[in-house]
Amino acid sequence: MTNIAIFASGSGSNFENIVKHIQTGQLSGINVTALYTDNEGVPCIDRAKNLNIPIHINKPKDFSSKSLYEQHLLKLLSSEEVQWIVLAGYMRLVGQDLLQAYEGRILNIHPSLLPKFKGLDAIGQALESGDTVTGSTVHYVDSGMDTGEIIEQ
Repeated sequence: MTNIAIFASGSGSNFENIVKHIQTGQLSGINVTALYTDNEGVPCIDRAKNLNIPIHINKPKDFSSKSLYEQHLLKLLSSEEVQWIVLAGYMRLVGQDLLQAYEGRILNIHPSLLPKFKGLDAIGQALESGDTVTGSTVHYVDSGMDTGEIIEQ
C-alpha cells in the first residue's frame, strides 16, 4: 500500500475525485493519509470530512519562514509515513525542504496542456488566448512553476 498526502487550497474537486477513485477500487494500492490545506473555511475541508479523510490545516502565515512551514509539514508527513505528495489545486509553490525530502515523489495536477499556460488562472489564460483545445496535465514537481516532467495530458 502506498501512502499519499493530497494538498489542496480551495474547492477540492480533484481531491474528491482521487479519493472516490480509490474508494471504488478504480485506483488500487493507494491510501490517502490526509488532506493538507493552507486555508481555513475552504470547500476541500468539507469534502474531506464527507469522505472521512483526516485534515491538516496549516497556514504559512503562522510560521516565520517558508522553510519552517515546510519543516512542520515534513514532521506531519513523516508521522503518517507518506511516500508521495499529490498537489490537487494547491496554490503555493513547493519549496526546497519539501522538494528535497520528496524528490521525484511530488505530482501536480495543472489545468492546462503544459507547457502552455503555466501558473495561476490557466483556464483564463487559455480563454484569453483564443485556444479552442485545452485539457489538464499531471506532472512531476520541480523547483520551477509547472516546469516538471510531464506524465500525462
